[in-house]
Amino acid sequence: MSDFKPTTPSRRHMTRSTAKKRVTKGKPHKALVEGFRRGSGRNNAGRITTRHKGGGHKRKYRTIGFSYDKKDIPAKIESIEYDPNRTSYIALVVYADGERRYVIAPQNLEVGDEMLTSQKAKVKPGNSLPLKKLPVGTFVYNIEIKPGSGARLVRSAGTYAEVVARDAGYVTLKMPSSEIRKIHEEAWASVGEVSNAEHKQLVIGKAGRARHMGRRPTVRGTAMNPVDHPMGGGEARSRGQRPNRKTKQGKHVNPGSKTRKPKKYSNKLIVQRRKTKRRGKKGK
Repeated sequence: MSDFKPTTPSRRHMTRSTAKKRVTKGKPHKALVEGFRRGSGRNNAGRITTRHKGGGHKRKYRTIGFSYDKKDIPAKIESIEYDPNRTSYIALVVYADGERRYVIAPQNLEVGDEMLTSQKAKVKPGNSLPLKKLPVGTFVYNIEIKPGSGARLVRSAGTYAEVVARDAGYVTLKMPSSEIRKIHEEAWASVGEVSNAEHKQLVIGKAGRARHMGRRPTVRGTAMNPVDHPMGGGEARSRGQRPNRKTKQGKHVNPGSKTRKPKKYSNKLIVQRRKTKRRGKKGK
């Protein structure tokens, strides 16, 4: 990360990613761009259903190829570009048959490097293979949940999953959230890590920059009235009129309370739940 000159108090702590030096092209490939309306956090009646959303700069949507349907056709990276709709960078690749697609840019790959989606591809960053072909200890991203479904998991900046075991037709992966889960061995994944690992160190620095990103102000529930939030009302910093801490939607927020559905279809594939921090429990 690099800092700005402290010309104003808010500028003093603002940071930007040095990884943007990898970006080689400004305007996106026109054939792979389409317009879309961003979500404002409101439903069809105009009522806010998701807080802190709205405004922001107008964006164009880049169509990303998440499906693994271009098998055994080598591709070369033409450019690495910024995508305002995701945290990672994207790469424009041209296949040997002349087709161009956007893909999630992996870490440490540059313009001119080659990528291949094949059962016989080498296990190196950027190549895509079925999970059964990957040795234990390999880092992967762009993972399919089911064979042929297209990449669904591990697509954010700087993330990767690790292959930890193979058994009975399933491959066990350790996810970025620390969850350990099984995925069918015929599902495909890309080798390596997602680009722009510095993203998590970004300091926005001032409210105006957040509004430009489409983030509206966050107001504490305890600062509201009882009619607006379950934690509102009362004198000083009381927790409102209700005994249990809840969100505006009425869900409990006590540390450690589980929010996952007990009958979710994928529960049987989870070997170990992700580790969550419990506030107020020092030394544990």
